[in-house]
Amino acid sequence: MGQQLKRRPRPALRRAAVVALLGAFLFLAGCSAETRQEWENLAMPDPASDQAEHIFYLWRYAWIAALITGGIVWGLILFVVVRFRRRSDDEIPVQTRYNLPLEIFYTIAPILMVVVLFYHTVNVQNAVLEDTDQDYTIEVVGQQWSWTFNHVLDGKDEGPVVYTYGTGSVIPTLVLPVGKTIEFRLNSPDVVHSFGMTGFLMRMDVIPGRENSYEVTPDTEGEYRGKCYELCGTYHSRMMFNVEVVSEDEYLAYLDELEAKGNYSEEPLLGGNYVNDPVGLEEFEEEGQ
Repeated sequence: MGQQLKRRPRPALRRAAVVALLGAFLFLAGCSAETRQEWENLAMPDPASDQAEHIFYLWRYAWIAALITGGIVWGLILFVVVRFRRRSDDEIPVQTRYNLPLEIFYTIAPILMVVVLFYHTVNVQNAVLEDTDQDYTIEVVGQQWSWTFNHVLDGKDEGPVVYTYGTGSVIPTLVLPVGKTIEFRLNSPDVVHSFGMTGFLMRMDVIPGRENSYEVTPDTEGEYRGKCYELCGTYHSRMMFNVEVVSEDEYLAYLDELEAKGNYSEEPLLGGNYVNDPVGLEEFEEEGQ
């Protein structure tokens, strides 16, 4: 009777494992295409620019390295549990005070892993922050509680701009030309914000009194979403914007359209009360957002 009680219900465990695997497959099968794509990309959207490719592959291979390391660690743990398990009640395991080769290994191995990860991270950072001969420049202003986009008419040089901005009731749209390198110059007149867009896999702080900048080269036409990634106050969640990547001809036509509407300035708009729409704020509060 005592021996029967000590037996492990191995068939039951195997059945439970099979049920768990089937449940996982059914869960994944029921997911939307977007959700499955996020699983395949390890929670990262598809890269939509030349610079995003570098970030995407760093993310993917960092996960692969982490999974391999985790598999080795868990494998060693399970090996020790099984190989050196107690086989009788009066058995005393062999006591090991130290193992010099093992201690050297588990000290050196993590250091080497960090060095390799640091090396590739620096390479990716240098690649995505490299200054090139950009085709267009956009002066981006993040302020409480919306965004302003100043498109420099002289291309990459400073000069007259056409602009668009959001208000309390209007989410602005940032239009970009596909296949062209755009430099974003980031400014803020009030607090720290953070400028980022899905698909471009990069964000950067928008700091008062300091102009940060980075470049993107969109390679896929389509619609994306952008927002502030830095908690910037009461209506932080309102700081959203839409992104449309179009052909260069459509982009130039869009700039002409802004100029025809009167959205023209000799200098970039770097902040102002034009983004504060009390009606929009009231509607936002009523929606409970």
